[in-house]
Amino acid sequence: MRKTTASVLVAMLALAVGVGTAAAEPNPDRPPLPSALPSVSTTLALLTLTTIPDGWEDRMDLRPQLEVFADGRAVKSPDAVAADRGPDAPPKRVDGRIPQEVLTAALAETRSLAAADLGMAKGTDRTSRIIDYMPQSPNEDVHLIVYAPDATDGLGAEQVASRKRFTDLYTKLLDAFVQGN
Repeated sequence: MRKTTASVLVAMLALAVGVGTAAAEPNPDRPPLPSALPSVSTTLALLTLTTIPDGWEDRMDLRPQLEVFADGRAVKSPDAVAADRGPDAPPKRVDGRIPQEVLTAALAETRSLAAADLGMAKGTDRTSRIIDYMPQSPNEDVHLIVYAPDATDGLGAEQVASRKRFTDLYTKLLDAFVQGN
């Protein structure tokens, strides 16, 4: 799953920056690509929070709202899911940190939620929220997905409670982000 996630991320980044080898001659209308992309890390994030808004299923420019690394470094993309950000515009990336105590608690809650039933609510909302936890050992990966996060129709009390825990964790991590190094 980790290789699949990394492969999808690389493919999305390649599409976003227009990398290609089909033309033998350089395109005079396109400036040359930089030799290194500074916003692309060679290290996978430990935690990644992604929202796929309703109606964005076909967009290839989806990016995480937050990427958190094991040392607490984080990158937040506040406009990752902004309706007015066009598919050709990469989201803004803001460097910062997540306090260690918040990260430690978030990792424990993420592992705990792996055993929870998040349910599948009835309705037409196709929004999804994803928390991916990818530690060094791939057999410990946790991928939490909540479909229609604001819907509760057709869910039991335990599922609603588990979804609230998920939402609280997602919000806590976004709110804990401190800009700067």
